[in-house]
Amino acid sequence: MSDIPKLLQRSKDAGHAVFTKGAYNLNIIGIRSKNRTAGSFDDQIHLVFKDEFGQWIDIGFQCTTDAGLYWMEGRGNGNKKGCAILKAGQYRGVYKIDKHRGKYDALCQRLGKVSVYRDDNYDKIMDMDESKVQSGFFGINIHRASAANETVSVERYSAGCQVMNNPEEYAIFMSIVKKGADRWGNHFSYTLLED
Repeated sequence: MSDIPKLLQRSKDAGHAVFTKGAYNLNIIGIRSKNRTAGSFDDQIHLVFKDEFGQWIDIGFQCTTDAGLYWMEGRGNGNKKGCAILKAGQYRGVYKIDKHRGKYDALCQRLGKVSVYRDDNYDKIMDMDESKVQSGFFGINIHRASAANETVSVERYSAGCQVMNNPEEYAIFMSIVKKGADRWGNHFSYTLLED
């Protein structure tokens, strides 16, 4: 029997690194739902880590790992090659705490490349075409939607970012991330899995 949480075992079985040593050595894992219609917060992001007593903690937060309809339908002035959809996989050491759009603390893609699908047909369905994958610095951040209240529809809040819809939960997420940075440095890996 494994001595790590099921989600970490799933990530490990997929060939990804998992972080098991020390307190607040964070595993940040997104889970994209099977629903391929954009616009709702129907995904999850988990923080899986050991606390100061060596006990495993797994906290899940509601989010979207997909762009909102505003961008998917081509209403925004996004990338001419199409809307970004983060490709499932692990992005080692790519994220750091920084200001999202210069406004508030978030996990920002500053330290390495990520891979995205470019969906260029401007409908509501996410097309994950391997022939349309790009890798680079695209500002695919992990941030929140509204600062004031829980958000129901993604709309403009994500042009490919991983976005949480509840500001109170986001505050908890960031407080734990900051504890991780204090102990392990301001660099984080993000793993995106698909259901």
